[in-house]
Amino acid sequence: MGRVSDKVAIVTGGGMGMGKTHSEMLAAEGATVFVTDIDETAGKAVVEGIRAAGGKAEFIRHDVASESDWTAVAEAVRQKAGRLDILVNNAGILILKPAHETEPEEWDRLFGINVRGVYLGIRACVPLMKDNGGGSIINISSIYGLVGAPMAGAYIASKGAVRLLTKSCAVDLAQYGIRVNSIHPGVIDTPMTRDLLHGDPEARAAIMGATLFDRPCKPEEVSQAVLFLASDESSFVHGSEVVVDGGYTCN
Repeated sequence: MGRVSDKVAIVTGGGMGMGKTHSEMLAAEGATVFVTDIDETAGKAVVEGIRAAGGKAEFIRHDVASESDWTAVAEAVRQKAGRLDILVNNAGILILKPAHETEPEEWDRLFGINVRGVYLGIRACVPLMKDNGGGSIINISSIYGLVGAPMAGAYIASKGAVRLLTKSCAVDLAQYGIRVNSIHPGVIDTPMTRDLLHGDPEARAAIMGATLFDRPCKPEEVSQAVLFLASDESSFVHGSEVVVDGGYTCN
């Protein structure tokens, strides 16, 4: 217990799925968590649950593709907490189409959230981290940032961009004591994938793909990796890819 005590964290897309479990686990381990999400109802419910369990959390409505929203989030954290130690760029969306069938508007929307949102988050939050001598930025990519797959051209391109943006920022931010790493989850049982995993058996087999364990990943199993990278236990982990995929990418 207390692995991130007295630290301050932002978790984007914290209202559901992995973001919810990231927020809950960081709070349970002592962090003050700013849960941000475009869904106010879901985000506030997560905060209420954290507080009911004795943790510290605040909700901020947030469109990660909006520069002005990021400016407001960073200022709110500065005013309310005075510092920032952990940024979890978790918010993301999925479009199941090959690239040649993806409309330009769909491509732009997905990149606006999955890539621009990460860039804007880093841009807005690095000054806060520099002010307190360092921090940890954790970018949620995907196994699809490491390997190709059918029917997900825009998503794969976006997660590959997050992977290499992470490494670039790791080079630039090391001098400030800011660690930057990416996490690459495999197939996760979340609201975004639930219909695929618990509907048609053929769809389940297709999405599970080369996963060696006969089950999808639980969100909290990814959150354990987030907690490790957020804590001082990972003080020499920098510019790395943490893969949580049940063996998918080794098979």
